[in-house]
Amino acid sequence: MKAALFSTCKYSGPSLDKGWPVSGSVYSREAAQESMQQSLDQFRLADEIGFDWVTVAEHHYAPFSLTPNPMVMAGALTQVIKRAKIALLGADIPILNPVRVAEEFAMLDTMTGGRVVAGMLRGTPNEYVTYNINPAESRARFEEALQLIKMAWTQTEPFGWQGRYYEYRTISIWPRCVQAPHPKIYMSGSSPEAGEFAAKNRVGLGFAVTTVPLAAKAVTHYRTQAARYGWEPEPEDVIYRVAVHVGENDDQALEDFVEATKTGARTGLTMANRGLESAIAETGYYGRDADMQRQRLMPRSLQERIDQGQILLGGPETVLKQIESIKRELGAGVIDLTVAHQMGAKTIRSIELLGEKVLPRIRHW
Repeated sequence: MKAALFSTCKYSGPSLDKGWPVSGSVYSREAAQESMQQSLDQFRLADEIGFDWVTVAEHHYAPFSLTPNPMVMAGALTQVIKRAKIALLGADIPILNPVRVAEEFAMLDTMTGGRVVAGMLRGTPNEYVTYNINPAESRARFEEALQLIKMAWTQTEPFGWQGRYYEYRTISIWPRCVQAPHPKIYMSGSSPEAGEFAAKNRVGLGFAVTTVPLAAKAVTHYRTQAARYGWEPEPEDVIYRVAVHVGENDDQALEDFVEATKTGARTGLTMANRGLESAIAETGYYGRDADMQRQRLMPRSLQERIDQGQILLGGPETVLKQIESIKRELGAGVIDLTVAHQMGAKTIRSIELLGEKVLPRIRHW
């Protein structure tokens, strides 16, 4: 099993107003610079102590993730990360220029010598508000953009594209990807439609902001559809992203986490999540039935979130058991470990404990 570290580049400045978007009047330039450097330092540590991947993501107007362009952060990481793969999980391709996305991934793959992982995501409804794109077009835009990006990577002669959402007279990207025919592709897989599309196109599936029971159902559907299309996904075709905090023992981990949660509103994450759930429901982003089921099944208490695989929390042995449960239920080959809260030295120690006592054990699973 492979392990990735996702440091969200969470803003660590003064208290924030409620709502989304958050007013820029409370923005601290110094705090933002500190936050970005903090994530770069955590990624560097992850590379040094044995994580297989480091991951970045795209979010807009988001104090909980100061990476509206993950390509920029990934470019910086090419100068920091010497061994691990750099995974963009991902680029929100329906709101972007797909040719530009193909070019940027190819640049990064060249700069790293073929150590890029390409997550292609639909993005969440609030991202569509950012760029004034109808979220009802999300799936169709995503599917067309992904096909165009793959063709841009694999076609060696110039070609044109005339689709429903994208038109280009000439496409012939330089540089080309180092990995042949292209970097490993993942997409998010919460819905049956996504699982079937991923299976049909032989791309990997990633899960975040969900639970193990919901993800297990989606993985079963994905594997069933893959068999229908004549192939069998490998464990590494499934990624599960989960928040983590490891302490020296269970009591210390819980104490750290609860204390950090008391100030969690400062990051804007709580407000953003509430706004996101509302936007998902209002737009029918996953489909009306899926929206209602998702709302019903989301855990509320900390213990429920731990039990359902949304948070890994405890000493090293406890966290190992929690990861083992995820591996057993999903067959996931990649666990994407998200820094649960920025707690300074405690977060650094959590990452160190993962490298010292968790990663060596899961590597052989």
